[in-house]
Amino acid sequence: MQTEDKLQAIKVHSALNKPNLLLGGERELMLMVGLFSALMIFIAMTWQTFIIGIALWLILSMLLRMMAKADPLMSKIYLRQLKYKDFYTAHSSPFYEEK
Repeated sequence: MQTEDKLQAIKVHSALNKPNLLLGGERELMLMVGLFSALMIFIAMTWQTFIIGIALWLILSMLLRMMAKADPLMSKIYLRQLKYKDFYTAHSSPFYEEK
């Protein structure tokens, strides 16, 4: 009887539950910022674009880290809420038909 009354403990590894972050920001957004900055630097090949590309990388990566610290899935949540309607009308039942 004693063995039947114990609850079974199962370990849940933290790697299965953590969001997928890269350099502290959302993976997809950080990769896009890095790619855009690298393209800006290597396509134009001037000192001005080099400075602008590095500054853009530093500023946007800092903002993406701040965003991920507030909510690691913020961009996905924002894109999902764009699909919602502005107003949902109330209906009396699921079988309501508009006239």
